[in-house]
Amino acid sequence: MTPDQLREVMPYNAGRAEVFAQPLSDAMQEYSITTARRQAAFLAQVAHESGELRYTRELASGDAYEGRADLGNTEVGDGPRYKGRGLLQITGRAAYEACGTALGIQLVANPALLEVPVAASRSAAWFWQTRGLNELADGDKFFSITHKVNGGYNGGDQRLAYYLVARKVFGL
Repeated sequence: MTPDQLREVMPYNAGRAEVFAQPLSDAMQEYSITTARRQAAFLAQVAHESGELRYTRELASGDAYEGRADLGNTEVGDGPRYKGRGLLQITGRAAYEACGTALGIQLVANPALLEVPVAASRSAAWFWQTRGLNELADGDKFFSITHKVNGGYNGGDQRLAYYLVARKVFGL
């Protein structure tokens, strides 16, 4: 994927297309996001979740995640410490631990590593693959993908708009 393609999908990326094009391409290759359909669906979700690559850290404080055992946040301060990071917002101590193990980096000890382009991209692609989203993309189940990424359909219209543009960019 080129920076120009990324700019077409995410025109308000604040100059970050050049920074993220190669890390995203590498991560998509690593996690089998290799068909046009998979790439279009993936980039549409990334565009929405990251504010077109502008945010690799959740804007909220993370206080809402404090004490959430379902996220693995069992120690005082875990909510803010393990708030959403990366391009698809890895959230909670348990997810940081699983993601860090898969990527071979110490995310529990250093959560901010998910804010840098390579780890932000790889974590998003890891999340995508481990949730079976390649298969949903293959079946053109975009709204099911949105639900798995978001836990609902927040921003559905915007996600769909990105998807339609990305489909054109990738020749679908």
